Amino acid sequence: MAYLGEEIKKLGFGLMRLPRLEDETIDLEQVKQMVDLFLSKGFTYFDTAWAYPGSEDAIRQALVERYPREKFQLATKNAAWINCKTREDAIAQFETSLKQTGAGYFDFYLLHNLGEMRTEFFERFKMWDFVFEKKREGLIKHVGFSFHSTPEELDEILTKHPEAEFVQLQINYADWENPAIQSRGCYEVARKHGKPIVIMEPIKGGTLANPPEQVAAVFKAANPEVSLASWAIRFAASLDGVITVLSGMSTLDQMKDNVAYMENFKRLDDSERATVEEARKVLASLPIIPCTTCNYCAKVCPQNIGISGSFTAHNVLTLYKNKTFADGQYTWLVERHGKEYAGKCIKCGACEKVCPQHIKIRAELVKVAAAFGR
Repeated sequence: MAYLGEEIKKLGFGLMRLPRLEDETIDLEQVKQMVDLFLSKGFTYFDTAWAYPGSEDAIRQALVERYPREKFQLATKNAAWINCKTREDAIAQFETSLKQTGAGYFDFYLLHNLGEMRTEFFERFKMWDFVFEKKREGLIKHVGFSFHSTPEELDEILTKHPEAEFVQLQINYADWENPAIQSRGCYEVARKHGKPIVIMEPIKGGTLANPPEQVAAVFKAANPEVSLASWAIRFAASLDGVITVLSGMSTLDQMKDNVAYMENFKRLDDSERATVEEARKVLASLPIIPCTTCNYCAKVCPQNIGISGSFTAHNVLTLYKNKTFADGQYTWLVERHGKEYAGKCIKCGACEKVCPQHIKIRAELVKVAAAFGR
């Protein structure tokens, strides 16, 4: 199906988690092999960002310099909220991306990670005006934005900026009804506004390729022959209005698995949808901190601790046993949101007096601090 005049298959190559060598530099030779396989199977959508270290340079060398420009679509992003004090600083990211990718133009250009305090930077620097100016100049084909926040805020942005041509959202079966992510709610808002959707994090940072044993058992009972990751990607790709589903593949083997079941993509049938729903319910029933991210606690905390973010990160660690991913979530949801870590708790108890879920917050924060060392 064509969206925005582009014929795009339902699997996109997300370039945030490229393979790395022992010295932590990007494994360019493996990336080239991944690019070659991806294109050979008819897939064409590549997603990078100014804020992904080394990614734009790598895709220039692995893709742009090796294939005709018309053979692929390249998306990148502008993060005006990262180290930008002036409009010129934000605009410079676009010029840097053009230079680093060598692409000449971008098929899809996104304002990166709108939501919460980040939205204001794009308004203050008039970045909406800038990107549409670049579209008129032919340097951008399609303008959109990526988003990590609430359905209500997404509705506000799309109401204020109906000119946005598409939206990139975090959607996966684990987060579909998750009150901290609200995937379904955000998806429904985008559909209400008639916006095509690019899906990110369909495997939730790789965690759904190795879900808790109880969840894996549901999928294995239904079909022991397919990968666990395939259920997650096909769930996302089966939704209406989706341009493509980005998979942040880190190895050639992951690429081989993904293209095998997405080359001739088939939507989930009724039985498969029921299996995914059963797995989601099992996942939701597992013993985690029952935080709904209402953030009443944050309003009264004298230490400005990121309580709900701390609990979300700890829940990720509990469910998926992936310390690296959980650490990243902890940093993002706490420090990058201007909050303090759990270790700063002074155990005053103000938070527990206002918690609708009656969580023993002080005790849980002690566990978080011990788990993450901060």
